[in-house]
Amino acid sequence: MPDQGNPLFSTLIMIILMFVIFYFLLIRPQQKRQKAVQQMQASLEKGDKIVTIGGLHGTIDSIDEGTIVIKCGDGSRLTYDRNAIRDVVEKVKK
Repeated sequence: MPDQGNPLFSTLIMIILMFVIFYFLLIRPQQKRQKAVQQMQASLEKGDKIVTIGGLHGTIDSIDEGTIVIKCGDGSRLTYDRNAIRDVVEKVKK
């Protein structure tokens, strides 16, 4: 009968291999997306055309530390958290 090795060792190798695959397929790409969103939110400027996570389209009227004021199409101004910005549609040209 051939020696099949230690079953505990092979189980440990499989668990480590599953964790490595899980890290590279799920955790690392999510961290990259999160870093890109944080960088986008940090680079917001007055005049940028944006879309919020709720789907509101507007233009940034003013920016504070953690909040922004968005000017909507009808002229109303709404205050949102900076984290509520999903996408920048058009950056302001300098």
